Amino acid sequence: GAFQKKGHSARILSPQEAEKLAKDQVLVSEFKQLKLEKEAQKNWDLFYKRNSTNFFKDRHWTTREFQELKACREFADQKLTILEAGCGVGNCLFPLLEEDLNIFAYACDFSPRAVEYVKQKPLYSTERCKVFQCDLTKDDLLENIPADSVDVVTLIFVLSAIHPDKMHLVLKNIYKVLKPGKCVLFRDYGLYDHAMLRFKSGSKLGENFYVRQDGTRSYFFTEEFLSQLFKAEGYEQVVNEYVQRETVNRKEDLRVPRVFLQSKFQKP
Repeated sequence: GAFQKKGHSARILSPQEAEKLAKDQVLVSEFKQLKLEKEAQKNWDLFYKRNSTNFFKDRHWTTREFQELKACREFADQKLTILEAGCGVGNCLFPLLEEDLNIFAYACDFSPRAVEYVKQKPLYSTERCKVFQCDLTKDDLLENIPADSVDVVTLIFVLSAIHPDKMHLVLKNIYKVLKPGKCVLFRDYGLYDHAMLRFKSGSKLGENFYVRQDGTRSYFFTEEFLSQLFKAEGYEQVVNEYVQRETVNRKEDLRVPRVFLQSKFQKP
C-alpha cells in the first residue's frame, strides 16, 4: 500500500535522520569527483549492461500523472510530437506509444547501450519514433530535431544524474526544440527521499548530491533550486511541488518515505 500527498513543504526529518545527515559532511575527493564526471557515460553504459532492460518497470503512470500529454492537444486526433530526454531503455516511451497512436516521439539517452536496447524492442518503429544517443549537456538537439517543433518534453528521473553545474545546459538545449507555449514535464528525486537517507558515509559529492556504488550519481532537488534553474533559462513555472509518498510493506512492517518533485515549466 501507499499514500500520496502533494504540496510545497519539504519532508520533515526524524531526529535520527537529521543526526545522520548532519554527521555526513565529508565530501568525495576532487580527484575522484573529476574521474566520476569523466566516466559518467561509461558508468551508465555498464549499468545497462548489468541490468539489461530489467531494472526499471514500465511507467504506465505517466499519462495519469501528466494529463498534459492528452490536454495539450487542440483537437482530439491531433498528432503530438514529444521528446523524451533521457529515455533509458524505453520504460516510459513504449507505454506512451502503445496508449496513444497519435504520438511521434523523439527519444535520446546518454548511454549508447540504452539506445540500442530501445531499437531492439518489438514496438520500435522509425515511423513512430526517432531514437538517438545524446549528451544533453553538450550535443546540440537541433542536429536531430527541428527548432520549435516539440509539443511536450518529458524529463523524468534524468536531471538528477547530471552534475548540478551542468543542469542549466540541458534546459537550454531543450528550450530550442520546444514550441512556444508548450511545456517540459518534470519528475525526479526530491530532498530527503528515502534513497538520499540510505547513502553510506563517503558517498557525498556536494550539497544534496551523492554517488552510488556503481559510480552513477544522484541529486535530490528542492523546489526552490529547480524553480531558479528553469526560470534562469527563460521558462515560466506552471506547477512545481513535492510529491510525498509513504510506501508500506506490511509483511515486514516497514514504512519507506519517498519524495519526488513533480513540475511543469512552460516556454513563453
